[in-house]
This record gives sequence, C-alpha cells and structure tokens, in this order.
Amino acid sequence: MDENEHTIAMVESADPLAPTAGSVAPLAAWSPDLLANCHASLRQLYAYWDTRRGNRPMPARGDLDPVDLKQLLPMLILIDVVGDARRYTYRLVGTHEVEMRGRDPTGKSILEAYYGESAEDTTFYLDGVVQTRAPVLYRGTYQPLTTRTQRDDVLFLPLSTDGETVNMIMLLSHTDWVKDETR
Repeated sequence: MDENEHTIAMVESADPLAPTAGSVAPLAAWSPDLLANCHASLRQLYAYWDTRRGNRPMPARGDLDPVDLKQLLPMLILIDVVGDARRYTYRLVGTHEVEMRGRDPTGKSILEAYYGESAEDTTFYLDGVVQTRAPVLYRGTYQPLTTRTQRDDVLFLPLSTDGETVNMIMLLSHTDWVKDETR
C-alpha cells in the first residue's frame, strides 16, 4: 500500500457508527491537489470549507453561511452521522440533486435512499470521512439507474460541533452524463 493511502478497517462491531463488515480497503490520503482536475465548484467549496475551519480539523455547520454558498445550494447535500443502525441520514438535499434522483431522500437513511452503485459504496466513503476526519474525494463512472451512466466527482467534507467528532458530512458532486437513455 502506498504511503499516501489510509487503511479503513472494515470490521464487525456493535457500534452502529463502526464501518460496515468487509475487507480492508485503501482510501487516498487527503490533499487539496486531488481537486486539480475537478470541476471549479468542488475547488470553490473546498476553499470555503478550508477558510471556515481555520486552524481546526473541520468547521461546524454553524460556521457556514448559506448566503456564501448560494450558487452551490441546489447541488449541496448535508448528511447527519447518527448513533443508531441507520448510521447516516440525509438532512438536506439540494433541488438539483432531488431532480437528478427523481425523489427527495431528505430524512431517509443512506441505506434506504442512496444514489449510486450501492449503499455499501456510499457508506464506504462516508465511513472514510468519519474515520479520517478529513475530506474524501470520489472520482468514477457508475450506473445509478439502468438507463443512466454518469461520471462523477464527489467531494465529502466533514463538519463537527465539537471540532473533533464528525457529526455531519457536506457533499457536493459534479456530474457529467456519459449516457442517459431517458433524454
């Protein structure tokens, strides 16, 4: 394993916030350089998040002003980290995201309303943010619906009320359609 990868241990646990059962998988260590070839909106959100955290590992939700994020709000997602079997629930889903998904998952768990290849894939990235307390970037092509193939860059940013424990994750994705048979 490369020195720039973190190991996310996927083990069984009675703790509902522990990673899901499975194997050990590498997750790239965070560097803002990872955003170099991503859409400008992801770089913009990271720069804002970075400024708002100051010298802390991560900002709190209260440190963020929606007015500052006005142009990104339709694409933003806020996910609560919850201490029960649901693990992650959608707190806020921007209007563009709702339109793309064809439904509003607000209030539902990731396990019941994910948008991706699988709930396990989505949970893997969320677990990575919680464990490393650092941003995570997903870049890939996948098929969330049988009629749609898309290329996504997704930035996961941790938020914390106490500055130590991740209790919310802010997510922004930029999608390029590879194929959409419904259009």
